[in-house]
Amino acid sequence: MPDASVVAVSLSPRKGMKKINQESVKLVPGHGLAQDAHAGDWHRQVSLLAVESIARIRAKGLEVHPGDFAENITTTGIELWRLPIGARLRLGPEVLLEVTQIGKECHQRCAIFHQVGDCVMPREGIFARVLAGGTVRPGDAVVRLPPESGAPQRESVPPDPAAGSRP
Repeated sequence: MPDASVVAVSLSPRKGMKKINQESVKLVPGHGLAQDAHAGDWHRQVSLLAVESIARIRAKGLEVHPGDFAENITTTGIELWRLPIGARLRLGPEVLLEVTQIGKECHQRCAIFHQVGDCVMPREGIFARVLAGGTVRPGDAVVRLPPESGAPQRESVPPDPAAGSRP
């Protein structure tokens, strides 16, 4: 078993809804997940969240699962929110992602926030661009690749202390 791996892959046909877990998903270079409402020619083609982040919300008493935070790929064994912008991840044997954003601004509080007073996606979810496509399924390895020589590595913005702390 790899140190870090994919727990779930999910998509939704419309924005504003939970993602539906799939047996596998196809990632398209420069686009994102085929058939996902959030895919397109922009910097947030794919969203990722660690199952460890989901566990923190479960510990507050809410029954949540992979895909409930509208993330496309749920991982385990890697602290996604600690990756710098520009970091590259290999998912399975084919897919190559480049991290483009750590966290996001929530203009409207989601249902999860209203139920437990917290949501991890704005702090710990990450977004990426698809550099090399292919199929990803639960159990696939997640490997952080070494930086390309000469490629700038910018650190992500530290979390907003007012939004809550991470362990």
